[in-house]
Amino acid sequence: MLLAVEVGNTETTVGVFTGEELTHHWRVSTVASRTADEHALALTGLLGMKGLGFDALTGMAISSVVPRVGQTLRDMARGALHTEPIVVGPGVRTGIPILTDNPREVGADRVVNAVAAFAAYGGPVIVVDFGTATTFDAVSERGELLGVAIAPGLQISVNALAEHTAQLNRVELVRPRAVIGRNTTESLQAGIVFGTAGEVDTIVRRMAAELGGRPTTVATGGLAPVVFDTCETLEHHDPWLTLRGLRMVHDLNAGTGQPGRRR
Repeated sequence: MLLAVEVGNTETTVGVFTGEELTHHWRVSTVASRTADEHALALTGLLGMKGLGFDALTGMAISSVVPRVGQTLRDMARGALHTEPIVVGPGVRTGIPILTDNPREVGADRVVNAVAAFAAYGGPVIVVDFGTATTFDAVSERGELLGVAIAPGLQISVNALAEHTAQLNRVELVRPRAVIGRNTTESLQAGIVFGTAGEVDTIVRRMAAELGGRPTTVATGGLAPVVFDTCETLEHHDPWLTLRGLRMVHDLNAGTGQPGRRR
């Protein structure tokens, strides 16, 4: 069994793979101050809920955009799992060309999303990841990561309004009954949800025009369900896309396989 851990700025996604099948998955808060021992304790609890322990794991793969957490997870793997994890970053094979000006500055989550999306849907494909930021990954027909667009995420927008206005509070991130808000809560929800949907549709259409052809569009990330049905350009909701890409990168580097396109 493979333990896959994808660390975002706000949430950490954890998955257990049996072969190519994602058998268990969780979303937890990212806590940058956790030590390696605290990570071991938290993961022990998650695995224990499914009747598993560290002894059932044969490897670990890590993708992290929070360097401190990535390092403590690496230390945890060495100490608790007695294994050297595959950590996505420079020097790790991904099976996908990165054609940005500086490939080393591309986030690990961007890379594994591109790997998984091309494997599942072919190219061209656009991945919209709704996390702390809303990111747009453009993958060519040949499976090259051409570039990324980055916008403030839904939760950041909510927090910014609450922190910089005197009479607006944080609201639940749900789609309101109408775009014309009849109270403050619905007004905020309408602006954030429908505004984000409009932003997504505009960027996706512009990316599609630059890519050429008719790109497949895929939504992922913890906040994707909030706006997926409101967007006009999103075709697939794939909540565990990043974990599957992480598994593919692990297999490529462990010598057990390569990222490939599924028909």
